[in-house]
Amino acid sequence: MELNLSTCFVQVIDADAALAFYRDTLGLDVRNDVANGGFRWITVGSPSQPAVAIVLTNFVNGSPDDSDTIAALIAKGALNGVNFHTDDVDATFAKVKAAGAEVLQEPTDQFWGTRDCAFRDPSGNMVRIDQPPKA
Repeated sequence: MELNLSTCFVQVIDADAALAFYRDTLGLDVRNDVANGGFRWITVGSPSQPAVAIVLTNFVNGSPDDSDTIAALIAKGALNGVNFHTDDVDATFAKVKAAGAEVLQEPTDQFWGTRDCAFRDPSGNMVRIDQPPKA
């Protein structure tokens, strides 16, 4: 049996700000943008991985108190974000930093062999970008 990742979800507070970050700053393609009342699901993905989608959503299934709790956790960066690979982490870091993203970690050589950096998206989610070691 073979399993492949198809979709992951990232909770966001401001869908428009998230769209600008993931589309304009990170360069992901917008594949779908659906609104339903006060909720919105934006599907983005890398052109090099057409079978993998990231859904940016401000949807919380529950009470207004639940929504407030989730929003507070997102803003603190307490929820898992997204990790990306790149072939040039230093150039990617410079581009994302120049766009005004909050830097969590400048490019660093890690002891396990990768070089990586980290940012916060506009909602507070951590976005980590790494450059795998060359084989």
